[in-house]
Amino acid sequence: MKKVLFASTALIATGSVAAAEVSFSGYGRFGIGYVEDRSIITTTTTTSGAINVNNPETDDAILVSRFRLNIDANVETDGGVEFSGRVRLQADEDSGTGEANSAGLNGARFSVIYGGLRVDAGNVAGAFDNLANYYGNEVGLELFAGQYSGVNYNFLAYSSTGSGANAVFFQYAVGDFAFGASYDQATIFTGGGNTTDADRWDVSATYTFNNITAAVAYGQTDAIGSGSDPSLTVLTLGGEWGDFGGTLFVADDATEVTATDGTAWGLSASYNLGAATTLLFTYGDGNADADLQQVAIGAIYDLGGGASLRGGLGVNDCDVCSDSTMVADFGAQFNF
Repeated sequence: MKKVLFASTALIATGSVAAAEVSFSGYGRFGIGYVEDRSIITTTTTTSGAINVNNPETDDAILVSRFRLNIDANVETDGGVEFSGRVRLQADEDSGTGEANSAGLNGARFSVIYGGLRVDAGNVAGAFDNLANYYGNEVGLELFAGQYSGVNYNFLAYSSTGSGANAVFFQYAVGDFAFGASYDQATIFTGGGNTTDADRWDVSATYTFNNITAAVAYGQTDAIGSGSDPSLTVLTLGGEWGDFGGTLFVADDATEVTATDGTAWGLSASYNLGAATTLLFTYGDGNADADLQQVAIGAIYDLGGGASLRGGLGVNDCDVCSDSTMVADFGAQFNF
């Protein structure tokens, strides 16, 4: 991505000097998105106080779009320690109605980087969100399908449009090894002015040998007083062999909820056809009744200069779903 220099100044404090800059990066995308029997969930409250849930259908095909602008501020000390902060401005369409949403800034992420050590604080991505090959080769302009579709555990993730969890992430890389961990001191409101602690933590390890990367992560939510501590264990493998790239994914998704507790698995692949065209495939599933199964194919055509045409076609299904759902999209993306 190109970085546009906004300002460059010298910061002087207690005799040390640091070079600072603010840069912008991001992307825009727009096109047509199709979801079979698309609907939007609405609620109404009756005079007796009862809540009725409505699920009216809307247009299957809508205009989809996203504009994302990352704003990064960086400063590096004389000793080589980098301090940085990021906020993100993002605008998406309403996926239910197709109407436009306003752009807004998310929560800030702060980082300290020195050599192979990185520490993030604030709106951070945890060990799963940062895990090599967790997402694999996602399909579609909107990345609507991925090999992880059978996972239901709620892990710590970076929020592009919200304030985030206000947590801490640590990563250390040395040679072919990398280790990561995160901690989120979460508090959940249970109603009636009551709260409960639901701290989340996770750890990961990654090893790269030749053209293959293997990664494993474990995370748990310590829900005090609930009698259950849901957890997630994930193993990924990924590699590249010339024009072909592929990933494998397997997870123990211990949500401790009958409908979603079980094993999840998936795989994805990419193949460079030449002539600026890349083909994509992804499959994800799980053995629990409510686990989402996704199968999708897609393609990317590189127009040069950071612009591309993208699209995909897939099917969503699950054991307790009344029918499978076809999903597709096509449009343009430009990176800056």
